[in-house]
Amino acid sequence: MAAAGPRSSLRGALCRQLLLTLVVFSLACEACKKVKFNIPSQLEADKLVGRVNLKECLRSADVIHSSDPDFRVQDDGSIYTASTVLLSDEKRSFTIRLSDTKKQTQKEITVLLERQKKVLRKRHTNETVLRRSKRRWAPIPCSMQENSLGPFPLFLQQVQSDAAQHYTIFYSISGPGVDQEPLNLFFIEKDTGNLFCTRPVDREEYDVFDLIAYASTPDGYSADLPLPLPIRVEDENDNRPIFTEAIYNFEVPESSRLGTTVGVVCATDRDEPDTMHTRLKYSIVEQTPRSPGLFSVHPSTGVITTVSPYLDREVKDKYSLIMKVQDMDGQFFGLMNTATCIITVKDSNDNLPTFRQNAYEASVEENTVDVEILRMPIDDKDLINTANWRANFTILKGNENGHFKISTDKETNEGVLCVVKPLNYEENQKVVLEIGVNNEVPFSRDVALRVTTMNRALVTVHVKDQDEGPECSPAVQYVQIKENSAVGSKMNGYKARDPENRTSNGIRYKILHDPKGWITINEISGSIQTSKTLDREAATPRNDLYNITVLAIDQDGRSCTGTLAVNIEDVNDNPPEILQNYLVVCKPKMEYTDISAVDPDEPINGAPFYFTLADTSLAVNRIWTLTRVNDTAARLSYQKNAEFQEYYVPVTVKDRAGQSATKILRVNLCDCTQPSQCRATARSAGVTLGKWAILAILLGIALLFSVLLTLVCGVFSAKKRKGFPEDVAQQNLIISNTEAPGDDKVCSANGFMTQTVNNSSQGLCGTIGSGVKNGGQETIEMIKGGHQTLESCRGAGQHHTLESCRGGPVETDNSRHTYSEWHSFTQSRLGEESIRGHTG
Repeated sequence: MAAAGPRSSLRGALCRQLLLTLVVFSLACEACKKVKFNIPSQLEADKLVGRVNLKECLRSADVIHSSDPDFRVQDDGSIYTASTVLLSDEKRSFTIRLSDTKKQTQKEITVLLERQKKVLRKRHTNETVLRRSKRRWAPIPCSMQENSLGPFPLFLQQVQSDAAQHYTIFYSISGPGVDQEPLNLFFIEKDTGNLFCTRPVDREEYDVFDLIAYASTPDGYSADLPLPLPIRVEDENDNRPIFTEAIYNFEVPESSRLGTTVGVVCATDRDEPDTMHTRLKYSIVEQTPRSPGLFSVHPSTGVITTVSPYLDREVKDKYSLIMKVQDMDGQFFGLMNTATCIITVKDSNDNLPTFRQNAYEASVEENTVDVEILRMPIDDKDLINTANWRANFTILKGNENGHFKISTDKETNEGVLCVVKPLNYEENQKVVLEIGVNNEVPFSRDVALRVTTMNRALVTVHVKDQDEGPECSPAVQYVQIKENSAVGSKMNGYKARDPENRTSNGIRYKILHDPKGWITINEISGSIQTSKTLDREAATPRNDLYNITVLAIDQDGRSCTGTLAVNIEDVNDNPPEILQNYLVVCKPKMEYTDISAVDPDEPINGAPFYFTLADTSLAVNRIWTLTRVNDTAARLSYQKNAEFQEYYVPVTVKDRAGQSATKILRVNLCDCTQPSQCRATARSAGVTLGKWAILAILLGIALLFSVLLTLVCGVFSAKKRKGFPEDVAQQNLIISNTEAPGDDKVCSANGFMTQTVNNSSQGLCGTIGSGVKNGGQETIEMIKGGHQTLESCRGAGQHHTLESCRGGPVETDNSRHTYSEWHSFTQSRLGEESIRGHTG
């Protein structure tokens, strides 16, 4: 800090301050010479005056004495006031005497105290102190040793401002160690700027204190900018390295290769990082048991590795190591610590399981199954109840027919040999098995190089003879029979044998199950004959074998069961069958309909099918035609002039072998857009009959006879006269003004009847009662060529005769009516009379 003035004044003040500092340091460095300090005119007690270098004057001095009792000298050369000191004169001096009592050596240092020659003045209120934009009062970097022994307060350094050359300056500090935790660790002398520490500091707790120094005039004006004043605490090797764990636990497989990593130990040191105080080295102090060294540790990383390939769990399964860590890079004066490392040797499959014997013998009765015949113990040195110890047994030879199975008893680790398929004494009285054993996991790699084969043992199994019953072998025997064979046809049947003498003598046969009861069996010989005609199509499933269960019994009552599989050979005994019965064809939307057929016989007697029209009459052939679609279907088409009605079309279908069948199809040629519409109409026409409906039907039958008589009359009259006479209207119609229904009917001699317009009907008439309604539009339509009715030409509110509306005589066709026309006519009349009888 400097006072206000031109640049030359500032430069001169700076040079003087620097010169003063150089003078002080040069005096301090000259051993046993005068040391000069500039001090205020008054110093209070216990104030630091300055520091001299005692060691450069007399390093071996053990006695330090001040010639002036107002000043005391510390061992480090610090000079303090013993009491309040006033400099009455401008200069004052005293001597520091250094003595080495052993060497009888003595030296002196003269200390010269001078009072400041210039008179510092106070800043007037209206006077401005020039603040430098550049800080020029920064002190020499300061540090202190951690855990210092004092004496305290310990002088650290002096803070001075350039402004102190012209003004009275007071110094103060703030920050950690002053007004922040830890409190009151540092203080600064207000007048001199001397900085002190009051007690020891632990660097591991506080490694640096960032203080802020202030310089101000007595009236509180800041003479300079605040000065950052860092105080670094120098590290001392006062912390031992500490392992992260007190006891380390590691595992390593036995027979591991050289250099296998076992684990890593790690230690920490609270001292300053990247110094010798924290440069750690690891080592193994002791190994238990004290066998040749098996492990080593990397001195810098703490990685423990194997140095021997002879780790054997079966010899020793656990080792204990005492680990040491030391700072100062392992030098003898470094601080150290220890930890325990437990290394467990894990089991590896390095021991081969071995049989206790090379050969075993066992016996079993023939036809015995699921029985244990032998237990085979083994020895294995690996860890019990692990995959390295558990055994796997294998039958290497002798079990080609699968009679035996060997497994492992999980508790005892024994091999358990069982018979799983019956043995036959007559076929083999002795079986020799070769059994091998290994473990569930493969051998470890190093061991596998030395051991290449598994341990083996031979087992001789003796088969004991047993008095057996008959033997149904093979269990399923086959026979072939043609269907439709004559009842009583004989053929070979089922044969069982006695395993002792290899014959069928003395064995009786009986059928236990015959699904259709078609077969009988000879009790003595086992041959079979048909008791009924065989039908392949009746068997279930149709194309499968017909199985019969046969029981064979010997003289001692022992038995066996077998199956006689009968293959029923197909013959062409079934014609193809058309699947459809009733067809609806919507005209003109549908031009045809398809029909299809099936044949229950085998394919060789089935498709392709051939479809033809069975009726060769013109009534069918002029309307319907058949064309082939595929092997099983045909297409039924109609002519465009075909009328809307229901037709009966007989169709013949023939298979490839010539079997044929004819079926009459009901084909409804309907005026519709969808076949379902005609079907719905047909369903709605159906009537559920009750007891009253039945009574009405009986009455309708009586009416039917009357209608038939009328029809007969009409037919005979039609034969005599094919058409209507021109005067039929004049002779038979009576004009009536009665609108309501009545008896205004006239029957002509030929049987036709006319009515008034209100009745709107025409019909055939005979000797009938007045209460019967006869005829209708259909009556006129039955006579070919007459398609006009009275209803079609009448006008509203008028009465017309047939003659007046037809416009001339009615021409009729002299040809005879066909059967289909007659059938359609009668069926419609029967249905109408039935409905009328029910509703009446």
